[in-house]
Amino acid sequence: MTPNAVRAAVAPVPHVISPWARMKRVLPFLGPAFVASVAYMDPGNFATNIQAGADFGYLLLWVLVASNLMAILIQSLSAKLGIASGLTLPQAIRAHTSRRARIGLWLAAEAAAMATDLAEFLGAAIGMHILFGIALLPSALLTAVVSFALLAMQRYGHVRFELAVIAFVAVIGAAFVVEIFMSNPDPGSVLHGMLVPGIQSSAVYVAVGMVGATVMPHVVYLHSGLVQHRAEILAGESKREHFRREMIDIALAMNGAFLINASMVIMAAAVFFHVGADISGIEDAHATLGPLLGSLAPAAFGIALLASGLSSSTVGTMAGQMIVDGFMNWRVSVFIRRLITMIPALIVIGAGADTLRTLVASQVILSLVLPFAVVPLVWLTSRRDVMGELVNGPVVRALAIGVSALVIAMNVVLLVVTATGG
Repeated sequence: MTPNAVRAAVAPVPHVISPWARMKRVLPFLGPAFVASVAYMDPGNFATNIQAGADFGYLLLWVLVASNLMAILIQSLSAKLGIASGLTLPQAIRAHTSRRARIGLWLAAEAAAMATDLAEFLGAAIGMHILFGIALLPSALLTAVVSFALLAMQRYGHVRFELAVIAFVAVIGAAFVVEIFMSNPDPGSVLHGMLVPGIQSSAVYVAVGMVGATVMPHVVYLHSGLVQHRAEILAGESKREHFRREMIDIALAMNGAFLINASMVIMAAAVFFHVGADISGIEDAHATLGPLLGSLAPAAFGIALLASGLSSSTVGTMAGQMIVDGFMNWRVSVFIRRLITMIPALIVIGAGADTLRTLVASQVILSLVLPFAVVPLVWLTSRRDVMGELVNGPVVRALAIGVSALVIAMNVVLLVVTATGG
């Protein structure tokens, strides 16, 4: 026997990992990004996406594609910060900035949390109203009760809470599969809208609102805390391995959210823009679906909106608690936080404000606040003393700075267009 044959005979047989074994290694890490992704399909998304599709057809689908790529990058940085430092983003900001900067960033974060609460409460209330005929204010109060119940699930472990949120996401996705099937969109126009960027001055406000609704500042803060529950599962393994598995979670959750958001725009373009329907609110969208597509379409729409509002209001409260705890080190019960932050939303609903305009305006506020979350995130994840081996490399750093610059530039354009009435 030749020496090569002997070596081949005694060489260890490579260990082949089956697909099921690989899946079992990844499954325990699925959850944090899905909780964060709920914010990417909240009632504010319904408002901006429906307005985008109804007013401009498939024109702004490319904005969702670009926003989703930005969301994947930003959420991965947030998760990486939490894994590398063991801190949430607000805690890391508090540890590495001056008191004045910390308070300013905290106030910006609270503005984002309030705008988020407004959109989520209003959306869930509209969902109950169009499904069950309950007035908006009682619907909002019922939303508060359900959100308290969902928050209580955390006492039984974060996994059960994450499973409940994933179930809500599945309901929203299933509802829009029905909507897309019934609306019969033009595939060629859909692909053109996704791949060929186009804009007009009247669409800038909605386009920036779509970015604000897709890349959400409060879950930029939240994701850094959500991933830390998984650290104990990987005891003895590297933080890089933890981050690698979390990236699978992020890819699945964010792309799922993108498909749901795109389906909203596509449905609105195929149904409302096609016939020139004048849609001035989510209630109008629901009422118009019936005559155009039959009774199943408005029912699916209402169920999706209700599931979106209930789940995202709960996630928004978790983010708000993490913000105040991290920035100011104030230990506030999540239930007290829920009670306080729902008051502005109830006032707006009780005052009878225009629902669609209120929802879109809340998303524009989120877009304006977004740089105050993204810039510190990029700065911190580019510091080796904070991140260790997970510090941003040159390519990731360049991409992150580019995304930050783009978000800020879009906000400047928004302010100019709004101020000039362009």
